[in-house]
Amino acid sequence: MTKEEIQRRLRDNHKNFTELILSLNDRDFLLSANGKWTAGQQLDHICRSVTALDQGLKLPKFIIKLILGKANRPSKDYEGLVAKYKLRLAQGGTAAGRFVPKPVGSDQKTIGTEKLLNTIDSLCKKIDEYSEEQLDYYILPHPLLGKLTLREMLYFTIYHVEHHQQLTRRNLGQSNLPVPGL
Repeated sequence: MTKEEIQRRLRDNHKNFTELILSLNDRDFLLSANGKWTAGQQLDHICRSVTALDQGLKLPKFIIKLILGKANRPSKDYEGLVAKYKLRLAQGGTAAGRFVPKPVGSDQKTIGTEKLLNTIDSLCKKIDEYSEEQLDYYILPHPLLGKLTLREMLYFTIYHVEHHQQLTRRNLGQSNLPVPGL
């Protein structure tokens, strides 16, 4: 995917997710089916993930290289990155530490979706500061997948919100409904 395609998919996928969240009544927003995260917690988790990436890209490029090094392999394609993530999930991988959501009240629905869309907009602007080559050069840490190139981290972010949108629908018994963009 090119930078422009990545930015478009980031915006589209997160918009689709926020539209789902905003369409929920308070009961569904707060419903925890079988001990799973509520829709509000799914939103909080996605916000935490995107915010961490956005904050990481505030660092100057030379600091990213100094602290984390540079890629020593080509970036995986989108499908390869998604397959790696699904494998880690199948092996029991879960969110940990600062990425585990807190309880979320219904008053956080609008605030959280606005925060998420603003953070995605900020992230997309930061992507403009990188060339196509630099997306494959710089690496960032992922708590479940290890070191990823910036391009791979962006691929993950595109898929991650789709994954949590599917989980939200499944938890609400809506898994038979079509998911926009999938």
